[in-house]
Amino acid sequence: MSYTKDEVIVTRNVEDEMKDSYLRYSMSVIIARALPDARDGLKPSQRRILYAMRQLNLGPNGKHRKCAKISGDTSGDYHPHGEMVIYPTLVRMAQKWVMRYNLVDGQGNFGSVDGDPPAAMRYTEARLTTAAVQLMDDLDKDTVEMVPNYDETKKEPTVFPSKFPNLLCNGSSGIAVGMATNIPPHNLNELIKATLMVLENPTTSVDEIMKVMPGPDFPTGGIICGYRGIKEAFHTGRGKLILRGVIRVEENEETPDRPRLAIDEIPYNVNKSRLIEQIAELINNKTITGISDLRDESDKDGMRIVVELKRGEVPEVIINQLYKFSDLQITFGCNMLALDKGLPRTMNVKQLIAVWIEHRIDVVRRRTRFELNKAEARAHILEGYLRAIDHMDEVVRLIRASQNRDEARAQLIERFQFTERQANAILDLRLYQLTGLERDKINEEYQELLKKIDYYRAVLASEAMVKEIIRDELLDIQKHHKSERQTQIIAAESEVNMEDLIANDPVIITISQDDYIKRMPVSTFREQRRGGQGVTGMQLKREEDTIKGLYVATTHDYLLIFTNLGRCYWLKVWQIPETGRKSKGKPLINLLEDLRPEEKIATIQRVSSFEEEACILMATKRAVVKKSLLSEFSNPRRKGVWALDIDEGDELVAARLVKPEQQVMLFTHQGMAVRFDESNVRPMGRTARGVKGATLREEDDYIVGCEVVNGDESILVVCENGFGKRSQVEDFRQTNRGGVGVRSIITSERNGNVVGALCVTDDDGMVMMSSTGQTVRISMRDLRVMGRNTQGVKLANLRDADYLVAIQKLEGSENQDMTVSEGSPESAVESSSADELEENWVDEADVEVDQVEEPNEEPLE
Repeated sequence: MSYTKDEVIVTRNVEDEMKDSYLRYSMSVIIARALPDARDGLKPSQRRILYAMRQLNLGPNGKHRKCAKISGDTSGDYHPHGEMVIYPTLVRMAQKWVMRYNLVDGQGNFGSVDGDPPAAMRYTEARLTTAAVQLMDDLDKDTVEMVPNYDETKKEPTVFPSKFPNLLCNGSSGIAVGMATNIPPHNLNELIKATLMVLENPTTSVDEIMKVMPGPDFPTGGIICGYRGIKEAFHTGRGKLILRGVIRVEENEETPDRPRLAIDEIPYNVNKSRLIEQIAELINNKTITGISDLRDESDKDGMRIVVELKRGEVPEVIINQLYKFSDLQITFGCNMLALDKGLPRTMNVKQLIAVWIEHRIDVVRRRTRFELNKAEARAHILEGYLRAIDHMDEVVRLIRASQNRDEARAQLIERFQFTERQANAILDLRLYQLTGLERDKINEEYQELLKKIDYYRAVLASEAMVKEIIRDELLDIQKHHKSERQTQIIAAESEVNMEDLIANDPVIITISQDDYIKRMPVSTFREQRRGGQGVTGMQLKREEDTIKGLYVATTHDYLLIFTNLGRCYWLKVWQIPETGRKSKGKPLINLLEDLRPEEKIATIQRVSSFEEEACILMATKRAVVKKSLLSEFSNPRRKGVWALDIDEGDELVAARLVKPEQQVMLFTHQGMAVRFDESNVRPMGRTARGVKGATLREEDDYIVGCEVVNGDESILVVCENGFGKRSQVEDFRQTNRGGVGVRSIITSERNGNVVGALCVTDDDGMVMMSSTGQTVRISMRDLRVMGRNTQGVKLANLRDADYLVAIQKLEGSENQDMTVSEGSPESAVESSSADELEENWVDEADVEVDQVEEPNEEPLE
């Protein structure tokens, strides 16, 4: 082999050469061909076609031009890969069943959803759409980098300014070397809402984005079946969506016993003709036997595939078979891979939006800087004009005395200190601009420019103003480009949330001493007049077992279950088995994990939402109180969490929701009550011990109840023997925490000791349960408010040796909605013996206990 003296032959391993060459080829395919840019959502070929159309002035209001001309200019100026490669890309951007928002407005045969090819490019015409113009808006204001084209005769943009997040709007697909991308399109209106959320609050979560943008929106409509794939794709950038066509069941007027199916929408990227052939093959192969006829009735008004069924066939069965065996149900694999700062990166929805926002902030700043420089340059010229007009006679005399333009320019600069630009502009002034009217115009223009310059400088100095500009531009696009969602989103059969299928009704939850739990509808127990005997509310496991807890909630609520040892568990109400009145229920150990043998349920607090600003206030048997933020209990754990550090020999008895400016009342077994502001107990962590809430004078006294009040309600105190009374909260003197309190009710031999206390109104009801399971429900309207120091009246007529163990309030709406009429066949036995019972008044001075006010104590270590 011969070679010249200037050539040098380098010996190289063929394996190394192949590696380097293939690597260069791979990077070229990845960066310059197959993957879109995350900023404008376009591949280089698409960007070059649109830019070439812009250079040809093919705007939305202009005339269409031959696609051959567009392809030729794109190939000759920017994309030297041949017109036959460029034209299919141009066609794709004009197909309505491919692009959610078309970037090219085509005229002529651009193919069909049946897979028909487009006409040759010499027969078709195209122009830009409004969406494409918005992608390239402000391109001539130095908003993006411009680089030389392949032969360095022209310049082209590396990316478009992109006024909206086009990548998520139109999606993208491409296969590179070793990687591929498949991004679904989304609804522009929803996407703008999501973008505004991220723009205003960068910490917005993907779940919050999904509230305004629930999923992709395909141009062919259809149904996305299931939320799991959407969540995976939105959170991780990868996920599988199950897409279905829309099938409607229609009545056949000619043969009413033979309904037909109409297919109006098919999944994205499914060929309609191929789909019909596939269904026909299924019929011929007898895979689907219930179809008698199949025809395509699609026309210019839309798609319509008709499937005639045989006599007696069930439409739902045929629909399921079509979904199972044909492309009426496909899997769309989301892989949100795009170029970010020149490198391929898989991003979730929030990251893609954030990349666009970062790009748009840079574009707005560069545009503002361009406008500022332009305004400053013009203001500089106008300053020269105004100064020249002020000395017009001398300026004219100086110019006339000069031999040529260069001498005149030099004289102006030397005499009046004009800059060279100002001097040239003055020499170019026309005579009419020397009039007084023109001077006013120049001065007015100058003042306007000064205002613009101040505004531009303020924008460049404030990121908040830049974001406000972006926000206004997005809202303007949203206003003028509204489009309804075309793709439905439904829950998959395997993803149906059980809670969605369960009515949110009030229920009664009971717990026995042996920790058997069950729920019953509130309507199980009708209201009786006070003094009634009630009905059996629970069949106890054994004779010595008793009822220890009664709670009212709705089926969608959370139950925070607190044990006597201070642990908290989470349980949805609907997860508790619903049983009849006489059932014993289900052991709690089967519903809660890791429940220790010595651990018993102390109290249950109903919570509808963990987002409200509230605290959980807990009280123990030995009068220790503690307050923790409700948000600290918002993350359920199967094995529970520690809510309170309890002293040996003490145990938790109550937990209540408390809000700012409310008051806390503690009630003791022997009839005392302490009332203090919730602010006297500061919020503590879940593992803290708490502070002293009340002073117990008797060693055998203990806390039996805790209520949160506002100060204007009434307090119902109930004793073991079925007696109780209502008193105004204001009758209980307010003190600091740690005091002894005042008498709440007389705990006589007739009454027995206090079982509990409730904060009630006239609209509320109450359910009482005895140790043998007898349940009585009464209305507060039957119980008038009386003085604090009274023995009260009979509320329940208990059997011999029976006593009350639990009471629970039915709030107004629950009490009214679930009341059963007294004439109902399931009415319980009523007793009117208490109607004749008179109140037993006692001299207040004889029983009131002086309040012992003690200073607030620091938390006990």
